[in-house]
Amino acid sequence: MTASTTAAARYAGARVQRVEDPRLLTGHGTFVDDIVRPGMLHASFVRSPFAHARIVSIDPSAALALDGVYAVFVAADLNPGVHEQWYTMQGPKVPDTPRPPLADGEVRFVGDPVALVVAETLYLAEDAAELVDVEYEPLPAIADYVNAQETEALVHEAYANNVAGRMPGPNAEAVEAAFAAAPHVVSETIYQQAYAAVPMETRGLVVEWSRGSGELTIWAATQAPHEMRMFCSRLLAVPEHRVRVVMRDTGGGFGQKVVPQREEMCVMLAAQKVPAALKWIEDRRENLMAAGQARHEHGAVGMAFDDDGMILATKIDHVQDVGAYPTPWPVGTAAATGMLFPGPYRIPHATFTATCLFSNTAGRTAYRGPWAFESVAREVMLDIAARRLDMDPVDLRRRNFLGRDDLPYTNPTGMPYTDMSPRETFEDALALLDYDAFRREQAEARAAGRYLGVGTGSYVEPTTSRMGYFSTEGATMRIEPSGKVNVYVAGGSTGNSLETAAVQLTADALGVDIDDVNTIQGDTALTPFGAGTGGSRSGSMIAGAVAQTAAALRERIVAIAAHRLEAAADDIEIAHGCSMVRGTPSTGMSFAEIASLAYFQPDALPPRVPSRLEASGRYTTQATSIWSSATHVCTCEVDIGTGVVTLLRYIVSEDCGPMINPNIVEGQIDGGTVQGIGGALYEHLAYDADGNPVTTTFMDYLMPTMAEVPVIEHGHVETPGPGPGGYKGVGEGGAIGAPPAVVNAVADALAPLGVTITRLPLMPSAILALIDEAG
Repeated sequence: MTASTTAAARYAGARVQRVEDPRLLTGHGTFVDDIVRPGMLHASFVRSPFAHARIVSIDPSAALALDGVYAVFVAADLNPGVHEQWYTMQGPKVPDTPRPPLADGEVRFVGDPVALVVAETLYLAEDAAELVDVEYEPLPAIADYVNAQETEALVHEAYANNVAGRMPGPNAEAVEAAFAAAPHVVSETIYQQAYAAVPMETRGLVVEWSRGSGELTIWAATQAPHEMRMFCSRLLAVPEHRVRVVMRDTGGGFGQKVVPQREEMCVMLAAQKVPAALKWIEDRRENLMAAGQARHEHGAVGMAFDDDGMILATKIDHVQDVGAYPTPWPVGTAAATGMLFPGPYRIPHATFTATCLFSNTAGRTAYRGPWAFESVAREVMLDIAARRLDMDPVDLRRRNFLGRDDLPYTNPTGMPYTDMSPRETFEDALALLDYDAFRREQAEARAAGRYLGVGTGSYVEPTTSRMGYFSTEGATMRIEPSGKVNVYVAGGSTGNSLETAAVQLTADALGVDIDDVNTIQGDTALTPFGAGTGGSRSGSMIAGAVAQTAAALRERIVAIAAHRLEAAADDIEIAHGCSMVRGTPSTGMSFAEIASLAYFQPDALPPRVPSRLEASGRYTTQATSIWSSATHVCTCEVDIGTGVVTLLRYIVSEDCGPMINPNIVEGQIDGGTVQGIGGALYEHLAYDADGNPVTTTFMDYLMPTMAEVPVIEHGHVETPGPGPGGYKGVGEGGAIGAPPAVVNAVADALAPLGVTITRLPLMPSAILALIDEAG
């Protein structure tokens, strides 16, 4: 590539206003429930009221007697229509767990879909669902996964001891030897509660089957339109080119919408059996009851230290609740928890075990850093160890941190770390706080009877995976006759500003003004194939696809301009949508003039230069992962009379490489951080002893609001990654670092009382109980 085919960045790195904002902030977004099709029918599910029961009979006659009810589908109607059911991210050979569209023979959690009612209106469908008479024979239920291996009850008969899968880690003998020789060993079991993604927009889709053409069109709330297209093609045995998925605006995903779940399968299957488009929109109670749970797990953690506080070895026996029907196969992310458990520290030896257990609860789904328990367990354990070793938690970490100059480094479970700054973000966050000053303030507060605390949470995150279809991303660019630019990418934006990122990157790559760029995303009939939003991959991968595509299109523009201006190609410069001769900026052609030649005067083009001002490119990442790192620092005050935690300051210092748009980066950090704060203090997807969900409304399922969250302060440490532009992922990190930072702050505040925190969430009642237990 010559100098004339590259452009200086004008927009990347700038706080450009989001191009999505005008429509979204004025109420002009288009979400799935805004889609209306001629004669459209509506779907509602009949769901199980039992955690585990045998289905004795289903009588739909009363529902079918209502005027306007079109059909009531049961498992015998829909389940046989499944041809293939697997997810592209894992492939067909993964030993996947059961996932029937409708419950067949048994229900296995409260909310399990038993039948699908189709009617002319949503209200009629919901009323008719109440009339479907299902006779159940209750069976023993496993409400708590912790006891799943010791009970005779089985969630699935084919899985002995309710084990969905296991995976051992490496180096077990070396780790045991290190523990045996260590002068200090600290062990605890850390428990995290179930909570959920709770996107602002619940799940939903509209499916329209055209019998004449054999084509299927799906309007979906999804993070990955092309994955939904491929999945539907396999599910229904419909050729992929006859399936179109359209994703407009999607109000949050966080992993819950990355692949189709059972309800989406049901609507796809039923759409071929009804005479018009079929819409299903999940209500909030359904979302909390059946859309999936996450984070429910525990780990028996051990850490071995020498007399100077250097970590000699770590181990974690990690057990996670996967519910009744996990989506997708859960063992891979469970193993990732163990592999990432060493985190940002220099640790000679480490091992793990991972065990996934079924329970009679909602199935486990991906949620913003699905392996995030590794940071909760490790960072909480480090604070516990520091107190038992009579060290400051910050000092203990400093002795063990990896820094930028220590990389590349392969952690003891085999993860290859490169191009990040764990120690540097740690020190930056502490400097923003002024750690020593806070310790002085804390001492004065304790003398006055107040309980202030500070906690940190540090992590490393693999982003932009090279695994399977995540490793590539495509883009198409077209200069229109007006000279304006359209860029087509797969999309999958669920509030993470992919439109703005694509427009910024394209404007820089082509050398045009940002107002002259538009992006089309989310329509599989128009956009190149891409894996969608997941794994903190989108920014880096779109940057690669845009760069490759723009380079090809710029060469064509330069060739046309050089021919017309009678100049050498190397002397052509592009800026502000114009091709100019270097040194004589008054001599040039605008993109509109070049487009006019290409489209309306093709004979005037140079030989062998096509008249098509359009290019497509595909980027493939060469890095196994692109690593980000960050440290969260939280300060709080605990009222020991009420158990209420008040957050005082919250600081995040991250290294996501150069920032495409600092507003987007900070927005992603803030959103994830608030979700992590919720997981530490408020959110709990709770069940009673019989497996009944008890938090199915926002009256019961608590989330943080602006009143509980302080202004989040940001620090940025920049270590470019190995990908295009040096960009790294940042979408999941906030949710990973926040829970341990908050827990450690509370534990630090209560340290004078002898409290040890090993269980989340830290609601006021839990804190008061801890204080009582400590005497």
